[in-house]
Amino acid sequence: MAVHTCTALAPVNIAVIKYWGKKNEDLILPVNDSISLTLSKKKMCAKTTVACSPTFESDRIWLNGIEQDFQSPRIQNCIREIKRLARKKDYLSYHLHICSENNFPTAAGLASSAAGFACLVKALAVLYDVDDELSKIARQGSGSACRSIYGGFVQWLSGNQNDGSDSIAKQIAPKEHWPEMRVMILVVNSKKKGTSSTNGMRNSVLTSSLLKHRVTEVVPQRVQTLNSAILQKNFQTFAEIAMKESNQFHAICLDTYPPIHYLNSTSFMIIELVHAYNELYKKNKLAYTFDAGCNAFLFMLEEDVPEICALIKAAFPPIDDNGNFIKGFIDSSFEVPLDTFKKLNIAPHPGLLQHVIYTQVGSGPAIISEHLLNEKGLPL
Repeated sequence: MAVHTCTALAPVNIAVIKYWGKKNEDLILPVNDSISLTLSKKKMCAKTTVACSPTFESDRIWLNGIEQDFQSPRIQNCIREIKRLARKKDYLSYHLHICSENNFPTAAGLASSAAGFACLVKALAVLYDVDDELSKIARQGSGSACRSIYGGFVQWLSGNQNDGSDSIAKQIAPKEHWPEMRVMILVVNSKKKGTSSTNGMRNSVLTSSLLKHRVTEVVPQRVQTLNSAILQKNFQTFAEIAMKESNQFHAICLDTYPPIHYLNSTSFMIIELVHAYNELYKKNKLAYTFDAGCNAFLFMLEEDVPEICALIKAAFPPIDDNGNFIKGFIDSSFEVPLDTFKKLNIAPHPGLLQHVIYTQVGSGPAIISEHLLNEKGLPL
């Protein structure tokens, strides 16, 4: 009998206005709105194949080649909500097989869960013929996954309803709106972080007085200002908010009891380099943000990419440069003028970066024909 199969690709998103803390743990309702950029699927994405068949004997799931517990509450939440809205009713009694993989490290502060759950929800939605409420469903798997349902620049509304019905994502502008925007991801450490985002958020909500001030006094104005900066393509304001948001997020982590520290010494070197570079030009040409990890996300405009790539290679030279240190950037002929590097007063630190990923703003999830499960519903 037939195996019904669907495969999706979904992107990573990186928050500029940060999501940190829930007002409802079960429904994954955030304490404040957040704003993110969706990144291109060409460099970082999740790929998920879902299949159902009357021949399957049980529900099964594989993640990056390893079979996992299918009864994970967050996975079950997404499946339950998709099936509730399903128009292909004859599929509801069939067991499911799910196979998912990321092309980047999991649980390293690189938004793997956002891409993974957005991908799962998109694939299930097509399999069961569901076309609405996808961001709300993805949110119940991983909060930031609701933002990966859309491309471009996205706002996640914290919502006011107790049932979470209005805590959804909406697109501020598509990727085509600001085509000059570029992103570099400086991978400092791809290992799993010491404190999970879920546990870190819970402790911050319980113990950080700075978080309470942030939610009521800081975020509402920043959301409004960043929305305007995106629509006006104002990089100066965008960059300032991105860096202040990142700094405040990590200040809240330190204000949590016991304190959480995601940044390391290399992270702070990157921060210093960015500020020195902007000071040299007397304007914001470069901005950083760090999520719950030590890896940096840098924002810049396309015209500045060659110089910034050369700057990063000069400040953090690879020990073994095989030409693949900055993945996705082809033209490596540009060199930072010696006098410019002297003015920055930053010594080279070889080997502190594993690699750099050069990318840009991208579109939302897509359906593809290359599956991860074979005709029997098992991993290839």
